[in-house]
Formats: sequence, C-alpha cells, structure tokens
Amino acid sequence: MRVERIAKDKVRIFISYDDLEERGIDRDEIWQNGRKVQELFWDMMETAYEEVGFEIAGPISVEAFTMPTEGVVVIVTRVPSLPGQPKSESDDDDPNVEVNIAYYSTFVFRFSDFEEVVRVAHALYEHDIDACLYQYEGAYHLFIDENSVGDLAYDGVWAILHEYGEYSEVTKAVLDEYGKLILQDDTIRQLVEWFPL
Repeated sequence: MRVERIAKDKVRIFISYDDLEERGIDRDEIWQNGRKVQELFWDMMETAYEEVGFEIAGPISVEAFTMPTEGVVVIVTRVPSLPGQPKSESDDDDPNVEVNIAYYSTFVFRFSDFEEVVRVAHALYEHDIDACLYQYEGAYHLFIDENSVGDLAYDGVWAILHEYGEYSEVTKAVLDEYGKLILQDDTIRQLVEWFPL
C-alpha cells in the first residue's frame, strides 16, 4: 500500500493485487463493499494518517479505479459539511460506521494535443470501445467505459492509452459539468473516419 497526498483535502492510495490477495480479497470482491473491504478502508485511512497526516473529519468522497496490472487506485477527498448540517462527533472514530465506497468501472486519459487523440483512436479502432471526447483545461480528455473493454483486450488497451496519453483523475461528472463535450457516440470510429493517418 502506498499513500500520496495530492491536495490539502485529498489523498491517493495505491493498493497492489498482492496486497488484496494477502487480505483474502479477490479482484471481484473489491466492488462488493463487504466486511473485508470495509476493514481495508479503515486500514488505508490509518496508513494515510500515519504517513501523510491525512485525517477523516466529516464527510468524505471515495473513488476507486482498477488498473490491469498495478492494482487499485483509491482517491479519498474530504468534503466540506453542508451549512447548518450537524456533525456527529461519533461518526469519525467509530470503526463500525458503514462507509459507502463508490467504485467506477470507467477511466479517463488526458492528451495534450489533438494529433495524439487521433493517433490513439487509430490504435484503438479494432477494440470497439465506448468512449467520449472532451476538451477540459487546455487538453483533450478521453473517457473510456471499461465495460466495453473485453478482459482479453484490457492490458492491450491500457498500454495503448498510456503510450499516447496519461491517466487522469478527472471524473466524467467533472467533465460533464466543466468540460466541453466534443464527441459522444461512436467516438473512436468517427475520429478514425474523419481524420485518416
């Protein structure tokens, strides 16, 4: 397990598949939010506090993303309490508090220029992937629906995306809210047809 503090109220935690195996958690079980996953979460929070001083105080947002070979990336963000909402002191320290972790079977890759987007589209064309293309903060972001990527093709797709772009922690919700949607349907096919190499 490795912890990185990426903002005042945000940490990124890497958990390898070996870490999960040692805890008796298989890859499918991580999405079920059962007892073992709850225990893993509290261990992560303890490690985050010990290593980078990150402490849960009030509501939090938890997102997790699987990576083909590396393991699972978990991003924990402290969310400001809503004005006028009473804060229960017991919730922070009670290990029996249920933590609802939102897992996403999607991921986003960032590309600095459009030429790279076209190149990655041509490289991904044969894989029939569902994707959306956004412009956000001076770069292009390709949102990939992981469910459209077959298990056999997963590692290959991930390697192609890494070759042309970089993994982004931006969520689709942020892209929908603040980004500019360029292509939504048949994104890969349209890019290939409109911009031949």
